[in-house]
Amino acid sequence: MSSSQKEVCITGIGFVSCYGEGAEHHWNVLGGNKAPTPIIASNTVPPYGVHPLPEMDWALQIPRKDQRQMENWQRLGTYAAGLALDDAGLKDNAEMVSTMDLVVAAGGGERDVETDEAILKDAIASNDAEQLILDRLRTDLRPTLFLAQLSNLLAGNISIVHKVTGSSRTYMGEETAGVTVIQNAVSRIASGQSTHMLVGGSYNADRPDALLPHALNHYLYDGGREGVHGRQGKGGGMRMGSVGAFLVLEEAEHAKARGAHAYAKLSSVSSDLGKREGEKGMNRMDVMFDKLGATPGAVISGATGVSEATKFEMDYLNSKLGDDTPVRAFQTLIGQPLEATFPAGVALAALALKNNGFYAPFEPQEKPVKEDVSSIMVTSIGHHCGEGFALLSKA
Repeated sequence: MSSSQKEVCITGIGFVSCYGEGAEHHWNVLGGNKAPTPIIASNTVPPYGVHPLPEMDWALQIPRKDQRQMENWQRLGTYAAGLALDDAGLKDNAEMVSTMDLVVAAGGGERDVETDEAILKDAIASNDAEQLILDRLRTDLRPTLFLAQLSNLLAGNISIVHKVTGSSRTYMGEETAGVTVIQNAVSRIASGQSTHMLVGGSYNADRPDALLPHALNHYLYDGGREGVHGRQGKGGGMRMGSVGAFLVLEEAEHAKARGAHAYAKLSSVSSDLGKREGEKGMNRMDVMFDKLGATPGAVISGATGVSEATKFEMDYLNSKLGDDTPVRAFQTLIGQPLEATFPAGVALAALALKNNGFYAPFEPQEKPVKEDVSSIMVTSIGHHCGEGFALLSKA
């Protein structure tokens, strides 16, 4: 970051995973001397386990009248956004919230699985499946269903429920979308285009339609309870997880002026999209790494468990940082949340820096911490494509 750019810090974290909700709660659960036991539900779409959504009282952040048109992925994101605003001390500050900019990473919404199954069942038995589908489109698919599937409706609901009415942007593209929203927010604040932003994403893994395309492409892990590293040599694969992760990012002087406490400084973000094979792939990573401007003391990794992507990332980290650098692949514990992957990784890094600690190994393959960690690199190497790095340091 050049001397003319403004410093960006994290002043609020809204986090929901299979372990529960809240920033402090997640540090208490994940930041101890021993990693918690992974929470895995095996009955959602056997044989693929998921890290499920915890029991939620949506009304704590979302009025009941506003919940009706939302599917759970939107409720999860809107809820996590509210937690972040609460955590930053902005929830009841109408002036600040009304001028806050919003950037969201979102998927394609949720389908009405019961309707899909009924239509497919009848179509198989019909002599004119095409006409049947056209007829059912007119009778079975209500307008609110289409609204629930619009990606930018998550941002819309956050604006409606939490009164965040500055500019709004939505990005799609699985893990890459999560990298883009963080990079976009940091660049806008650093350049002076914005002073405070709400940024993040959500993913609901507790639904068969979400798992189906990944299963058909052989991306899911159907083995035991092994973590990201333990799946290597056993076919690899992802275990999906329901996660909502939102951050309040602020220009440092703006946060200081209102007396806000910062979790960490978000120094730089870099990203790329391209082939990973051979020397060219490693050279792309070098360019991204050099843009961070410093060597981290530890890594929060968004490694997915998919063999090719995970090996590519670990080979690079070992070559660049050495194999003694503590790396924590958090999808071992909370699963693969696609668009929310990078925001979740940044949140976990910020929690560690604020609490002057790091995480115990999530798996036996991970190295323990040998010294104090003052800077953390967050990675997201997408299960199919797209890469991102971020560097966080103590505020």
